[in-house]
Amino acid sequence: MSEYEPNETLDVKGLSCPMPVVKTRSAVDDLSSGEILEVISTDSGSMSDLKGWADSTDGVDMLDQDESEEDGQALFLHYIQKE
Repeated sequence: MSEYEPNETLDVKGLSCPMPVVKTRSAVDDLSSGEILEVISTDSGSMSDLKGWADSTDGVDMLDQDESEEDGQALFLHYIQKE
């Protein structure tokens, strides 16, 4: 698990590219500066998709990415901070 304390959690389980990025971008827009968004996805592609989006987007930092499991299903966790 992550050491970060998210201010908001976005559940994009069951969605595939490009929806995790689209919904993350919208959720980050609603954050205040310094706040952290936790994104929970079941799409393994979200690891590279969200990292690439964060790296190419001014005003956001990808703090951490992690893999977990829930009820036998892989979960991909992303922690994004708005600058």
